[in-house]
Amino acid sequence: MDIRSTIAAQQYAATRPATSPKTGEDGAAAGFAKAAGDFAQTLQQGENTAKAAMTGGADSHALVQALAQTELAVETAVTVRDKVVSAYQEILRMPV
Repeated sequence: MDIRSTIAAQQYAATRPATSPKTGEDGAAAGFAKAAGDFAQTLQQGENTAKAAMTGGADSHALVQALAQTELAVETAVTVRDKVVSAYQEILRMPV
């Protein structure tokens, strides 16, 4: 066996974990689940602040901040959705 093939096999074995898909909590699904949870939490906080402002429990400054955060979260979700739909449409247009 040639020394170059041994080195190549060792290098391949060393880089193999970097190319394997991640599973468990480090994968893309966990990141998406965390982002969805953060989105839902932001909407819930905005709703709670709005309810508190209507009953006199929060000031108008807190309400404006909560509405701005909620608006930013919704705009981000819409942008991500548009990108996913665009990518899906590109995949559908690919020749087989």
